[in-house]
Amino acid sequence: MQYTAGVQRSAAALVVVAATAALMTGCTPSGEAGAAGRPSQSVQSPAPGAAAGGSSSSGTGQAKPAVSVSPTVSGGKAKPCTIDDVKVTEARQAAVRPPGTGTGAAVVAVANVSKSACTLQGFPTVAGAGNGSPDKNVPLATTHSGSAATVSLAPGARAWTKLTFVNVQGEADGYCESGATPASFPTLVVGVPGAGAHQTALDDGILALCDNKATVTAYSATKPS
Repeated sequence: MQYTAGVQRSAAALVVVAATAALMTGCTPSGEAGAAGRPSQSVQSPAPGAAAGGSSSSGTGQAKPAVSVSPTVSGGKAKPCTIDDVKVTEARQAAVRPPGTGTGAAVVAVANVSKSACTLQGFPTVAGAGNGSPDKNVPLATTHSGSAATVSLAPGARAWTKLTFVNVQGEADGYCESGATPASFPTLVVGVPGAGAHQTALDDGILALCDNKATVTAYSATKPS
């Protein structure tokens, strides 16, 4: 009986020792870390639709890598031409023109004289003027022919427009079919949209026309006839 009581006391002592060891090591019977013996950590899940670093979540709890978005740029497009970028380099009587003895039609070219590419788009304005007097000119009423498209001009490249006038008829001073008096000008003042007005002389005589009107084409990279 004393032997049995001693065994029971030894077994009880072993239970106490085992419980004490479990509390000291912080282990559960399964061997996993328990709450006792170390502080707990709180893991916050990303908000729906967002992941670490502000990127969107795939819905699986894994963050997608952040995407770097470049700011909007011009994409290498050239700037619009200014008055300092272009110059009239040619103004001549057109090969195809209305019948008559006046100028009939003229082809005008403007070139990019700068060191950088630029663009222009639109129709010219036209005026007749004396030599050296672009501010004392006679604006012509213009009618647009066709549509305008952007023309990109590399340094040295040219854009063209054709100006068709109401032609003078007859010989000598001629006459206008409308009954108006023909007009003549030593020079033209040709406007380039966004790039000012440029005075030039025809390379084959003066400008002679009727009714102070012209039909003009938009500036184009294609040379008209």
